[in-house]
Amino acid sequence: MSAVIRTASELGVALRTPGDVSRIVGAAYDLGGLILTEADLSPEFFRLRDGLAGEAFQKFTNYSIRVALVLPDFHAHGERFAELAHEHRAHRWIRFVHTEEEARAWLQAASRP
Repeated sequence: MSAVIRTASELGVALRTPGDVSRIVGAAYDLGGLILTEADLSPEFFRLRDGLAGEAFQKFTNYSIRVALVLPDFHAHGERFAELAHEHRAHRWIRFVHTEEEARAWLQAASRP
């Protein structure tokens, strides 16, 4: 796996529909990490009952793609979403962070042998 870290916008992808999940996996497959910002995510992503976040997380985990989600305020999208962010604080493949700097630091550390 490469140590290259890219943002979704650099790759020209966003996570707005279930069909976007496969495009993101393909674009990020050989990277050391992917950064998704709040602007890259649709309102459906934050509505956990819609299943978009769960589907994406399952694929990221299955394909061993490290993803950092940059969200300044986890609680801005509801208590359940904040709980999800908290549950992923030590996840091997998916982390929620507050800044892009935090995202890069985690992804760089995680991609070292």
